[in-house]
Amino acid sequence: MFWYKRRGDFSLNTIIGPNTSVYGDIETGGFTRIDGNLRGNLRAGGGVVLGETARIRGWIRGSAVTIGGVVYGNVLASERVVVLATGLVLGDIVTRRIQAGEGCLIHGRIMVCSDEEVWRQRAGQYRDAAIPQSPLSGFPARQGVSPNAHG
Repeated sequence: MFWYKRRGDFSLNTIIGPNTSVYGDIETGGFTRIDGNLRGNLRAGGGVVLGETARIRGWIRGSAVTIGGVVYGNVLASERVVVLATGLVLGDIVTRRIQAGEGCLIHGRIMVCSDEEVWRQRAGQYRDAAIPQSPLSGFPARQGVSPNAHG
């Protein structure tokens, strides 16, 4: 059992291991760790940790998101985003705080909203936006990016 001092009881709700692939959206009520592959969107009620071997093609929503692997999609985090030196994000990041390790790669817009009103507006735009679907792969596609690019 893990303990998280700021929020009290902190438990691991979901783990996707390094040799596991999931196709479809995932919604969890708490902390989520992914070390495998996800082709779909992830909505976590708590924090999200993506290990170095994680590969995600879809949007991520969580309170605090740590990225050590590859994300091909947008990231929305109500507290913070940490992109480790091994992290690669091909999409937009909307958060209140961000930390990027030396050597990481982020290809997209980064919107850091420390003001509460600006955060609500930006987060609302991303939360309410319909995720565009690629007719070829069935997964989110970015404008101007081939749906088959980057895995």
